[in-house]
Parts: sequence; C-alpha cells; structure tokens
Amino acid sequence: MRSVKGPVDRVVVVGAGLSGLSAALHLTGAGCSVTLVERADHPGGRAGRYRFDDYEIDSGATVLTLPELVDDALAAVGLDTDSAVPPLRIRPLAPAYHARFADRSEIRVFSDPDRMSAEVAQACGPDEAVRYRRLRDWLGRVYHAEYDEFLAANFDSPLDLVRTPAKRAALLDLIRLGAFGRLGRRVSRTLRDSRLSRLFTFQALYAGMAPAQALGVYGAIPFMDTGLGVYFPDGGMRAVADTLAGAFTAAGGRLELGAEVTGIDYAPGGGPRRARQITLADGRVLPCDAVVLTADLGSLGRFGMRPRRGLRASPSAVVAHGIVPVAVAEQWPVQAHHTIEFGAAWAQTFREITARRGSRPMSDPSLLLTRPALTDPGLHITRDGIRYEPFSLLAPCPNLDSAPLDWARLGRAYLRELLAVLEERGYHRITTEFVAEYLDTPATWRDRGMIAGTPFSAAHLFRQTGPFRSRNLPRGSENVVLAGCGTTPGVGVPTALLSGKLAAQRILGENRRARTRAPATVRRTSRREAVN
Repeated sequence: MRSVKGPVDRVVVVGAGLSGLSAALHLTGAGCSVTLVERADHPGGRAGRYRFDDYEIDSGATVLTLPELVDDALAAVGLDTDSAVPPLRIRPLAPAYHARFADRSEIRVFSDPDRMSAEVAQACGPDEAVRYRRLRDWLGRVYHAEYDEFLAANFDSPLDLVRTPAKRAALLDLIRLGAFGRLGRRVSRTLRDSRLSRLFTFQALYAGMAPAQALGVYGAIPFMDTGLGVYFPDGGMRAVADTLAGAFTAAGGRLELGAEVTGIDYAPGGGPRRARQITLADGRVLPCDAVVLTADLGSLGRFGMRPRRGLRASPSAVVAHGIVPVAVAEQWPVQAHHTIEFGAAWAQTFREITARRGSRPMSDPSLLLTRPALTDPGLHITRDGIRYEPFSLLAPCPNLDSAPLDWARLGRAYLRELLAVLEERGYHRITTEFVAEYLDTPATWRDRGMIAGTPFSAAHLFRQTGPFRSRNLPRGSENVVLAGCGTTPGVGVPTALLSGKLAAQRILGENRRARTRAPATVRRTSRREAVN
C-alpha cells in the first residue's frame, strides 16, 4: 500500500463530516497532532443539521447502518458510546422501513430473518418467504465476501484485486456467487413478487444507478439495511457527529468550527507536490506534515486539484425539511420512522432520473418520508400551543449534468406537486399543514460545491468503483489524502466512516495500520432497544 512518506506528526483534516471525524480520531489515536477545520458552525457535513428558532433537524443522511463503525472510530481514542461526551445511544429500528405501494398494500422490512419471513409470508405467501430466505443468504454471502478485501481496503491499482491470496479468494467467491451479473436480474429471478423485489433493489439508487444496471456486488448495500439493520441515535443523526467531535477534542485534538480553508500551500520544487501549510479565510496558516481533504469532487479545484475526467455523477434529490402538527400526522396511513411511498412506475422512474441526457423529475414519484420523533419523542416541539414533529420528504431527481433545470425557480412548485401526490395517497392535510422551512435541490447542492448538484457524488459504475474510483492518495501530491464519498469506498454513512479510516491508514502506513473487520452482529444489544 502506498502511503505518505516522511514525517506525519502534524496533520490537518479539512472538513468535519463523518469521514473527516473518522480520520481525525484514527490519526489522534495513533499519536498524531491533529487539527480539524470545518467551515460550518457545527460538525457533521452531510450528516449535519439545520437550525431554526425553536428546533433543529437533520440536514442529510437519515439511515444509519453498521453502527459498529462509530464504535470503531471511538475506540481509536479509547472511548465507546457510553464513555464519550456527549454519550451516544443508538436504537435499532424495527421495522427498518415501512413500504407502501400504489395498490395500497404494505410490507414492513425487518432485519430479523424470522420476523421478516413472517412478514413476507403474510404479504406475499409462504413460498415467497422461502425465496426471501434464499435471497437473504445470497446477499449476505456477497457482503461478507467483499467487505474486508474490497470495501474496507485501500487500492493502488486494479492489480490489487488479485495481489494477495485473501483478495484472490474473495474475488473467486464473488465470481462463484454471480456477483458480477446484474443485481436486478438476480433478485427478480429469485423472488416472484415485484413489490418485494423493489425492497431489495431500490438501494441501487444510493450507488447512482438503476437496479437493472447495478452489478450484483452492490447487493452488499441492501444487505446492510435489510440484513444487518437500520439504526437511529437519540437526538437525531447529528448526534453521531457531536459524539465523534467530542471524543476527538477529549483526546487532545483541536477542532476549529467556522474556519474556511481557502487553499493549500505547497513546498516549491519539481515532482509531486508536498503540502506544507493550510491557509484559512481569516489569514491564518496551519503548518502541516500531511493533509486529509474531505472536499467534494466538485470543489477540488479550490485546492489546486482536479477530479479525473469523464466522471459520471449520481442522480440528485429534492429534500424538504420542516414540521407538521402531530394531530395531522397521526392520521396518516403509515406510522413509521421511515416510510417508502412507491409509485406504480418502476423501471420508467429510474430511466427518468438516471438517463445521461434528457432526464426529468419522476412522473410517478417514489418518495422517502422520515418522521424521527416516532422513535425519539424528545424531538417534538410546541409552537403557538400546537405540538409538532419534524418531518422530511426526499424525492430522487436528475443531477444538473443530465437535466440542467432552473431549480431556484422550480423548487417550491415541484414540492407542491409532491405534496399533492401524497395528499392523493392518503396523507390528508399535508398540503396545508406541513411547514416546509428548508428546501434542498440540485441548485443548493451545487452552490455547496457538490459535483453536478448531487449530494451522492460520483456514481458507482464499474469504472468508478473500488480500484477504479478516484484514488484517495492522488499521484500529484505526496502528502494530501482524500476522504469522503467521492473516493473509496464510496457513498453512504458507513462508507464515509470507512473512508476516513482508510485515509488515516494512508498517512500512518502499514506499521501502524489498524485492521477493519466486517461487522456481522450488533454489540451491546442491551443498550440498543428495538423500536416497534
């Protein structure tokens, strides 16, 4: 594994998102002097918050999987979720999702195999429950075959796929499993009920593609949430970043919020450049031996770096955040933390939002509704004598490369259309009672420097995955390491945490490299109480 050469005593990490926090903790635990700088006034990045006068709401990710990776980052500095300040209480969600379909049928998703088998038998018949078990086994074998050697690993070249006996064995396992065939085809061959097939393939959108195009190796993604479970921390997803940031400063790290980095200064001379200091907007400079840069691929130019040519971005999303009266929401047809409202269209929906040119918003939308106060009642607020709960609505949409729409003009009108669709589907009074206080669109993502106006970065096409993804140790610099969803291993909360650890390994080298193991079970279950 290539690593940073020379001294690495002083490290500056740019960006206090989950990847930056993870990198900072692993580097601090290894004895480096780490300064973590963040331009916002809070940590979290894509797992941050929006603040209003009387409440906060998660601004990004709402689905937490593999919470052991949070444990792993804390353990790097000798802490756990109980001993960290603030402490972190993480609850498994049961169900992880509640899916509702165009015919008004419903299927709940449980990570417990017996409970999910019973749900499938009731909704789809006992024969389909047998087929579900068969699919679950296949997804699990794909996940375990690829985790240690491919997901949680650095790559210097495609040859690394076969460089060690362990990698060759894992690759052979994936070939035998048929993991390089199409995910959608494999799932539809195993299952007979198209509704159930959707629940094990919609996650391909996280990877930036339609299920029909996604490779079977991406079966690891649905296994994470349908097999290993979805979790939620008390206080919201933003609580994860708060705890990691608290652990970092408690371990001696220096965290600077509201500090925008304007450039990286390099030592003069020919050959690969070596960063020597970071320049802040207030004129200060931070000397360094190495840098972890978590900027989005669309912002690398600000730091004298370029994303590689020909990158294809993932689809984007329109996300509305706000509050709704509890008395209104408790009359809705589904009462669940995460509700997936599927439209009747499926393949057409993916064609509409993933086409390289001529994409358009979904004509028959499938939507993610998030109501975190159903899990954590402490998130309720009272305004003018009315009790409210936080509510977020996510609609996948094209990125700005495939559909350069004027979202500043269209955004609110499109939200009204989505709310009208939900009203027709039985979410009565949502059009009049939902107070949408913040609306993210591809335009707002673009204004934050995200490639093609998407928070999901580069799509996980085969040519943009694993050793073919943008490398976290670019060849043009000796000591600047990338972390975040644009580099390895990719998009998502667990992969962001892994990305930070992999970046730290690039700086520390093989001698001090910690091993990352595939989480297979949830530890400390007595502290993680299932929410029904």
